[in-house]
Amino acid sequence: MIRIEGLRKTFHSRGRPVTAVDGVDLTVAEGEVFGVVGRSGAGKSTLLRCVNLLERPDEGHVTVDGVELTALRDDRLRQARQGIGMIHQHFALLASRTAADNVSFALEVMGVPRRERAVRVAELLDLVGLADRAGAYPAQLSGGQKQRVGIARALASRPRLLLSDEATSALDPDTTGAILSLLRGLTQRLGLTILLITHEMEVVKRLCDAVAIMRDGRFVESGPVAELISRTDSQLARDIFPLGPVPTVPGHLLYDVTLAGTVGDEAFVSRLTRRHDLDVRIVAGAVEQLAATRAGRLRIALPEAAPGLADALGDLRTAGFGVEAAR
Repeated sequence: MIRIEGLRKTFHSRGRPVTAVDGVDLTVAEGEVFGVVGRSGAGKSTLLRCVNLLERPDEGHVTVDGVELTALRDDRLRQARQGIGMIHQHFALLASRTAADNVSFALEVMGVPRRERAVRVAELLDLVGLADRAGAYPAQLSGGQKQRVGIARALASRPRLLLSDEATSALDPDTTGAILSLLRGLTQRLGLTILLITHEMEVVKRLCDAVAIMRDGRFVESGPVAELISRTDSQLARDIFPLGPVPTVPGHLLYDVTLAGTVGDEAFVSRLTRRHDLDVRIVAGAVEQLAATRAGRLRIALPEAAPGLADALGDLRTAGFGVEAAR
């Protein structure tokens, strides 16, 4: 659905060049929810705006649904953009228009006849659970309702791709959960592909099939969530399942164990205890059902002098668990 090759974008600040996106390659499969994670200033927003060419990159190619957008200009580019919906962080609704009129606005720009617009707007508001709020103005809506209007508007042109710019960062945790559930349901119901940027690990947990961690304009880690979490050296695993400082457990060695996918079974502790006659202690960690897989990280303490210690660690690695000394 999306293929980005060698993308580079540089701005000038106080007469000095600042590279916001530095040679990024990215592939997002059809039907996938792909998250780009990073701190403020990492280049996430610039990358997203380059995908629909709101920012034209200095170098590189952007292809969406088989069409190279970076080769298009003017009318052809505007037409191609109709296949890309955009969800904004702060909703970007018109205060003087009702919920229905905000959704209708995108269709007006496209020249859709009034009667057809009315039918489509009613369908979209029902789809996002706001059929009874069609006549409400943005000031009369909660944050979650405003974002639902924004999502309906983004879907007005029947896009196959949605771009999401920190869509839940202005919402409380409960409302965030509801919006993430809505987006996940829409991907399945409408066959959407979503590329989102976020700094919230909860969004990655609940919604993403694949993810890239961005730092200083580059991807430092990228791939399917299940694949990244299964790696002991994964920054994503550490960010999603932080284990905190390593404590001292007298007479024990501490290990961090990563679980993902088919090996996402925390019952390994009882199996180790029975098979190797070990006193296994769980010091920290969690296992959760993510959007893409069941996964987690546990910090365990094993008796330093136990004769079965090496065999126990070997069994874990053979079974597919990631195991490394806690540090």
